[in-house]
Amino acid sequence: MIPADLALLHAPGTPALAPDGSFAVVSRTAPDLDADEYTGQLWRLATDGSAPPVRLTRGHRDTDPQVSPDGRWVAFLRAEPKGRPQLHVVEAAGGEPVRLTDAPLGVQTARFSPDGTVLAFLARVPDEGRYVAGGDPAAERPRHITTLPYRHDGVGYTRDKRRQLFVVDVPADPAARSTLPDGDGDGDGNEPAARQVTSGDVDVDTLAWLPDGRHVVAVAARHAARDEDLRSDAVVVDTAPGGDGTLRPLTDADAGSTLAVAAALPDADGAAVWLLAQDMGPTGRDFVARQTMLFRLELAAAAAGPTAAGAPVRLTDPEAVDLDPGTFAVTADGVLAGVLHRGTVLLREHRADGSTRDLIDGTVAVHGVAASPTAPVAVATVAGPLTSGDVHAVHLGAGESRVLTDWSAPLRGTGRVREPREVTATAPDGYPVHGWVVTPDPERFAGPHPMILMIHGGPYAQYTVALFDEVQTLAEAGYAVVYGNPRGSAGYGASHGSAIRRAFGTVDTDDVLALLDAALADPALDFDRVGVMGGSYGGYLTAWLTTRTDRFAAAVVERGFLDPVSFVGSSDIGWFFGLEYLGDGDDDEAHAAVAAQSPMAHVSRVTTPTLVIHSEQDWRCPVEQGQRWFAELKRRGVPSELLLFPGEGHELTRSGRPQHRLVRFEHVLDWWARNLPVTAG
Repeated sequence: MIPADLALLHAPGTPALAPDGSFAVVSRTAPDLDADEYTGQLWRLATDGSAPPVRLTRGHRDTDPQVSPDGRWVAFLRAEPKGRPQLHVVEAAGGEPVRLTDAPLGVQTARFSPDGTVLAFLARVPDEGRYVAGGDPAAERPRHITTLPYRHDGVGYTRDKRRQLFVVDVPADPAARSTLPDGDGDGDGNEPAARQVTSGDVDVDTLAWLPDGRHVVAVAARHAARDEDLRSDAVVVDTAPGGDGTLRPLTDADAGSTLAVAAALPDADGAAVWLLAQDMGPTGRDFVARQTMLFRLELAAAAAGPTAAGAPVRLTDPEAVDLDPGTFAVTADGVLAGVLHRGTVLLREHRADGSTRDLIDGTVAVHGVAASPTAPVAVATVAGPLTSGDVHAVHLGAGESRVLTDWSAPLRGTGRVREPREVTATAPDGYPVHGWVVTPDPERFAGPHPMILMIHGGPYAQYTVALFDEVQTLAEAGYAVVYGNPRGSAGYGASHGSAIRRAFGTVDTDDVLALLDAALADPALDFDRVGVMGGSYGGYLTAWLTTRTDRFAAAVVERGFLDPVSFVGSSDIGWFFGLEYLGDGDDDEAHAAVAAQSPMAHVSRVTTPTLVIHSEQDWRCPVEQGQRWFAELKRRGVPSELLLFPGEGHELTRSGRPQHRLVRFEHVLDWWARNLPVTAG
């Protein structure tokens, strides 16, 4: 890839499936370098592969489709240029979409009721006088903060714009209505307006209808200690008019539940709810390497609506199986969920009887799935080494799948995509380390090739087998890249992930260096010319390595976690992240233990030329972390540069403005060209 190839990264979102399984609808978006936004439309796909994909909409950015229970309508979110997403409906056969909402901060996550007459959706509701279009944010009244969590990277302040549940009736004939609903009852065809169901100082997250068509299952941290821990509950909300919007818990943190529920889906007949959740332990904050597990919770009828008939029953191994909350769907026999496994994400069926089978496996990264209790097929979005994502249909009876799209063909057609090969290494203590190497085209670049060690963030995350623009861009410029999943990563079991608790910079350091040396055993690679780069926790470990060794010609420290002390008060997760991972305490021994894991405490040892990249609106690893690292290096005479991106948060490299992503690539390539030059073939 070259930087401009960002525009060819066509990414399908989570698909929607018709109730009978005959067709699916999926959004396909890509960075638009001219508009400097992400643009895309909805596509309709025949799940039997009998017809090519057909574009269903032509908006600026159309995403998050949902098919109505009768298969006639598709609800979706449309954002106009520089605008916020609003809820629309369009006929599944095609036509002119009709807008249903005018939410001031946009709409998230809409779902049809079982009879298709109502759409439930989530939207943030601003406090009076805040986030006014065309207003002056600097003139707003001050924010009075009394709790530890009060903002979130990519969202901003949260307590003054809580996410609430709304419902809106689906008009019998949306095409007959040309303007937004006004709800004034004058019979002009613009009724009804959306109705807010919940309120108060709690965010409502995810939603799914129960079969009764009246109650919605959602997720919310509604317990009394929600500002002091990380737990959250599955809740039921009555959407009937005149209700009080109460979040009635199915799991109950106030009653002792230790779960952080991430997703909740009723089963086909509404007799139970499937949950994806982590167990946060007695403190409610013990999040380190906690696997996301599958639970089943039986329901019982009650006067106020469905309630829990007991405690959730765990169905997956808390040590070996880690599930993806974003890849979750109900079938007639159970649920489908994504399973993180050694750099892949598999699609696994879990049945109510406890049996399982893998429906999509191999060298894949599944990142979205849709199913229906009445459909014989499911659909999933799947990435791989040579695709940024395509849609697969899976026949649930036979367990066979077919690929319905080939949206990365234009990128492959450039000839600028290199396939990774697996590499394994052994750490000094005998522990196995797993990763991949991508090498440049030997016909264009003379070896031995300079090598860059790339380190992922998290740390409890994983590099996957999916096509990775960062690696591909470096390979196209003539660099070999090695990247993998050292101890601390996800996908290799809970013990692997927790190995660096109270031990940042120990076995993780050993693992990445072992992986680097194993890759460099290839004579086509230059053992003596290596660089290192990483973001977030990867920025931490990159900086940490430069405090321990001078072997790297240069480093790129991006959005790094660099000083655990100042991180506590400046990061949105600072009140728990470093304290759980690196340790906490007020005595000298505790302070020394944290300092022993802190790059900033050892910055005087660094001699490696370093490019520091940070975003000015990064609230996950705040910009002061990068600014201070640059200043400490610069004043000690270490060749250093600082690249700051205005208006961006922690996700710059994945979802930042397209032009910022392109310019970042240009700066990174320039940095390596000056500090680790390649030799043309």
